[in-house]
Amino acid sequence: MTRIISANLNGIRSAHTKGFFNWMGQTDADVVCVQEIKAQLDDLQAEHTHPSGYTGYFMAAEKKGYSGVGLYSKTEPLAVTYGLNNPEFDAEGRMITAEFEHMIVASIYFPSGSSSEDRQAAKFRFLDHFAEVFDAMESKSKPVVLCGDWNIAHQEIDLKNWKGNLKNSGFLPEERQWIGDVIQKRGWVDTYRALYPDETDGCYTWWSNRGQAYAKNVGWRIDYQMASANLKDKVLAASVYKGEKFSDHAPLIVDYDHPL
Repeated sequence: MTRIISANLNGIRSAHTKGFFNWMGQTDADVVCVQEIKAQLDDLQAEHTHPSGYTGYFMAAEKKGYSGVGLYSKTEPLAVTYGLNNPEFDAEGRMITAEFEHMIVASIYFPSGSSSEDRQAAKFRFLDHFAEVFDAMESKSKPVVLCGDWNIAHQEIDLKNWKGNLKNSGFLPEERQWIGDVIQKRGWVDTYRALYPDETDGCYTWWSNRGQAYAKNVGWRIDYQMASANLKDKVLAASVYKGEKFSDHAPLIVDYDHPL
C-alpha cells in the first residue's frame, strides 16, 4: 500500500508553526505533496527540508513569497523533474515530479484566476498547456498520481454556494468542462469521488478567510489526487483531514493498493 497526502500550506513556514510537520510525521505517509510554499530555497531550514525522516524536494517561484511547490518522501526517488516545460509557469514554481520504482507522483499548484482578468487568462493558458503534461504522463508505463490545488471545483456538489459562483473563477463553465474532460475523455480518476461520488459537506478542502466560512463549512473541493486509469481499481481510502487547521486548505489523504 502507498499513502499519499496533498496539502496547500499557504506558506510552509506558517504551516510549520501551526504543527503541520508534527502531524505529517504521525501519518505514515509515503509521499507528501505540498503547494504554495511561499518561500525561496534559501529561506528553508532543516525542519522544513527534512522533517520526521522525510527528504523534501522543492521548486520555488522566482517572485518572493509567492507560489512554489514541494514533495516529501522517505524513499529516494529515481528521478526528480522540476517544472512543466513552460517558461511562464516554471517561473512561478507550479510543478515538481518524482519518479519511484513503481509509481510517478507530482505536486502541482494550478493558478488562481480570481484576482484579475489577466490572471484568469493565465489560468486558461496553463490549462491549455497542461494537455502536454497529460500526454507525457499517459505515455508512461508506470501509474501516475497528480496531486495538488487545482483551483477548480468540478461539480455543484463540490462547493457549498454553487449558485452564487457560476460566473466566478474556479467554477466557470470552461474550467468545469476542462476537468470533466480529464476524467471522462482522458480516463483519469478523481480518487476522492471514486469512493464518495455523492459526498457534499465532508468533501471540501478550502475555505475563504471571509465571513466565518470555515466555522460554517462554506467550502470548496479544489484539491485533488488525480490518478491515471491504471490505478482506477487501486484506490483504497480517501479522506480530508480537519482534526487540526494548518492552512486555509485541509490535507487530502489517499491510500493506493499499489507499491511506490
